[in-house]
Amino acid sequence: MGLTLDRCLSLMCVIMILLPSLCFSQNYYVSSRATYYGSPDCFGTPTGACGYKDYGSTVNGGEVTGVSKLFKNGTGCGACYQVRCKYSKHCSEDGVKVVVTDHGEGDNTDFVLSARAYNKLALQGQAEILFSYGVVDIEYKRISCQYPGYNLMFKVHEHSRFPNYLALVAIYQAGVSEITAVELWQEDCQEWRGMRRAYGAVWDMPNPPQGAINLRFQVSGSKWVQLKSLIPSEWKAGATYNTAIQLD
Repeated sequence: MGLTLDRCLSLMCVIMILLPSLCFSQNYYVSSRATYYGSPDCFGTPTGACGYKDYGSTVNGGEVTGVSKLFKNGTGCGACYQVRCKYSKHCSEDGVKVVVTDHGEGDNTDFVLSARAYNKLALQGQAEILFSYGVVDIEYKRISCQYPGYNLMFKVHEHSRFPNYLALVAIYQAGVSEITAVELWQEDCQEWRGMRRAYGAVWDMPNPPQGAINLRFQVSGSKWVQLKSLIPSEWKAGATYNTAIQLD
């Protein structure tokens, strides 16, 4: 039996009432724990599981993190979170914004922060106390990544070997969207060929198409974004190619 007009209008009103609260719920903080890892310069590590290399150690001023369950088999790479600790005498109100560049687990922790990021959790003069704790109670929420002055870029991973093996990694990915698939156009077959998620944020393909490469990627499992001739025919390992776009 179909819905009457009155019932349809009532249902629409309920949806309109619920939508703001559903959107607002994304701002809720989730309780967890965090620790840190050491490095000579207090930046991130260039050997992180996301495959970002040097970008992964210095992006966001080195305020980066490894995550456990939020890694999501690599889909969580590049996500941004606001993290703040819960000890009022020692912790800053806003905490720190971090970018996921690695997989890592501690003592029942969701975050393993770089030393620079962990330091930002503290009030001025209180960082030494937090470092002495080793693990702290925190709360976190997902936030939009922002890279002013940068477009989304695809970097040819250093492990690539022209022309037989191509691996790509997206960097400076703004917004809250996740890249869930990457495909390259095969001109002679007139079809899109899917790249494999090799690990972390790295997508690869043996025997990639010859010539300038058309690329498309899927955002958060639905929208496809197509980029014509993004990768030149004579691509090189380590080179970075600007998409001239940015995600929301």
